Amino acid sequence: MVVAGDDALAHRLAAELRGVYGEQVTLVVPPAQRSVRPPVVGRTRATALFDRVSAAVNRASGTGNGNGNGGNGGGDGAALAGARVGEPPGSERVVEAAELTEDVLGDAGVERAAALALVYDDDETNIRAALTARRLNPRIRLVLRLYNRRLGQHIEALLDQASALAGAPLRAGAQGPGTSGDPGGPGDPGRDVYEASTTVLSDADTAAPALAATAVAGTSKVVQTDGLMLRAVERPPPAPGEVADPGLCTLALLSATANDPAGADGSEGSGSQGPQLLPDEGAVAGATGRGTVVLENVSYAGPELSSGRGVVPSFGSLLSRRLRWSFAGLVACVVGLAVASMLVTGERPLQATYLTLLDLFAINDPAIGEPLGRQILQLCSGMVGLLLLPVLLAAVLEALGTFRSGSALRKPPRGLSGHVVLLGVGKIGTRVLARLRELHIPVVCVEADPEARGLALARRLRVPVVLGDVTQEGVLEAAKIRRAHALLALTSADTTNLEAVLYARSVQPDLRVVLRLYDDDFATAVYRTLRAAHPGALTRSRSVSHLAAPAFAGAMMGRQILGAIPVERRVLLFAAIDVGGHPQLEGRTVGEAFRAGSWRVLALDTAPRGQHRAASAASSRGPSLVWDLPATYVLKPEDRVVLAATRRGLAELLGRRPRRRAGT
Repeated sequence: MVVAGDDALAHRLAAELRGVYGEQVTLVVPPAQRSVRPPVVGRTRATALFDRVSAAVNRASGTGNGNGNGGNGGGDGAALAGARVGEPPGSERVVEAAELTEDVLGDAGVERAAALALVYDDDETNIRAALTARRLNPRIRLVLRLYNRRLGQHIEALLDQASALAGAPLRAGAQGPGTSGDPGGPGDPGRDVYEASTTVLSDADTAAPALAATAVAGTSKVVQTDGLMLRAVERPPPAPGEVADPGLCTLALLSATANDPAGADGSEGSGSQGPQLLPDEGAVAGATGRGTVVLENVSYAGPELSSGRGVVPSFGSLLSRRLRWSFAGLVACVVGLAVASMLVTGERPLQATYLTLLDLFAINDPAIGEPLGRQILQLCSGMVGLLLLPVLLAAVLEALGTFRSGSALRKPPRGLSGHVVLLGVGKIGTRVLARLRELHIPVVCVEADPEARGLALARRLRVPVVLGDVTQEGVLEAAKIRRAHALLALTSADTTNLEAVLYARSVQPDLRVVLRLYDDDFATAVYRTLRAAHPGALTRSRSVSHLAAPAFAGAMMGRQILGAIPVERRVLLFAAIDVGGHPQLEGRTVGEAFRAGSWRVLALDTAPRGQHRAASAASSRGPSLVWDLPATYVLKPEDRVVLAATRRGLAELLGRRPRRRAGT
């Protein structure tokens, strides 16, 4: 396997392939002296801030903070460490190159590699390298990281077509040393020969649903791709005497802690107190006092609909609340005058209303020689007409101002409360913003760069935005942080995220916070200290590369990874695979195929082979998924199933046993 990238995702992906799948990996990264990784940026400043918090906690408790550097922070520190301990020589080769040229790809062994992952932060770099790699090796499996969804679909079709024109390879039935836990090298004849394919993924799309769900209590965790939608929800422990709703099935048991579900770190090293993925019925029945993650729905989602109202504002937003009340008062006056005119003159209702409007606009004849009541009503109508003129003028000016500012950024309204403050609207923040608005959650964005890519989406969705450096005084106050429900700090700088969280917690101690931190040890220390300093508030540290790496690794192994959801600091994968060729599934019933802690069949995909699921459902006027499979259903070789799996469970399904590390 060859992995090429310039940020944390490349390193995590390489560790995932080595530590979980037992693959031999060549890692292509920029030279150390030319590439400054994000965790190093602002590290001195962030460490100083963190030291002040640690000192405050130590003074308050009289004990150490118990941080340690052995935690895994972003959730996969154990995998990163394990990949370096007990590995045989030559299991990973690092190639340093400032630019991914044809010579560099040749030096990395692309001509003999089974798969190549291009995970540079720049889409153009990945596309250029993918075109070169496909020319060098038409048989190679390509996995690209692209932010642009539409461009990714075209590139995927183009590269697959190029591979088909070069001659589609066959998949060998025999497996070589890779099945014994010691895979052969890229050139070993016994190694699997994969069918050429191209998979385009986005780390932002993979991580956004998880980040949005973490910020809002009770929000469903949604995986939506290729017309398929899986919805899971995190439920608290049932009260005494109550029975928890299992949904379609229980996907995970949360950590056995009282206040914070991630109190035991929620990682693979948490032991029996940590989360349990894909438990059996006995484990669920015996897990008293534990929260659960249950599957609510597996369905055909249909085409994605455009969200937001666009740049043109709605009619209700043209006028302010004061003007709307003013118009309501004038209408009430007209109705009252018309009723009075009907009673005084004895006219019919329509005729009385007509005369009142003529008097209102001063175009009726004077009521000379008519009864006194009629004359008084005419004077009153004239006075109301005078009041109508300034209201009409104000409405016209305000409507013009609304249209003029329709393309401008909104400011947070005065009475806003219970909202989510989103810090940073770059690649990740933009996807999270779209997800929060799909859930109809009020959001206020804070961004220092006036040219950030997410501001266009915020303007289109009419989301309030505060432009300014969050480290400057008054910026978070402008975002109404004192009345906010949660803070999502998603900038690319650890120091900015940490400083924003520390200040927000000083203003509102019980604020729910989610940090995006790159460095694992640093994230662990920050997480534990914030949890100790504010035990009553929920704190989460998330890494985008930690959430995205399993999906990229699964795609390199040749399986369609639909998405991933975080269960505290572990990851549960959803994949679509063919039953044929998997003895763990083929010929077994759904109940027999279920392996606790490894994988579980969720649905049967009845779409014709090679046909897009959305197109199949549209043509058949119905969904192509059977999600209520009986436990007695026998899986046939031609079936295609959607299943939930752990990282190691998926590796076992792929026919590769993970390597045994020292001491395990």
